[in-house]
Amino acid sequence: MGSFVRDRRKKNRMTQARLAELSGVGKRLVVELEAGKPTLRMDAVNRVLAVFGKQLGVVDAPRTDEELP
Repeated sequence: MGSFVRDRRKKNRMTQARLAELSGVGKRLVVELEAGKPTLRMDAVNRVLAVFGKQLGVVDAPRTDEELP
């Protein structure tokens, strides 16, 4: 997630401060998101992703046959 946001931000020639401003979050959240902090509020992450036309969603996780459904 962090590398996606960083790559998109840089491709759009945006600073972290500008991305924070556009998404309505603090710069610190952008910094932490790009650094891969494991605990961030989903609504805040979605505000950042929305700048790039994206949002969080449910995806299948890899698992073995022994794991419960």
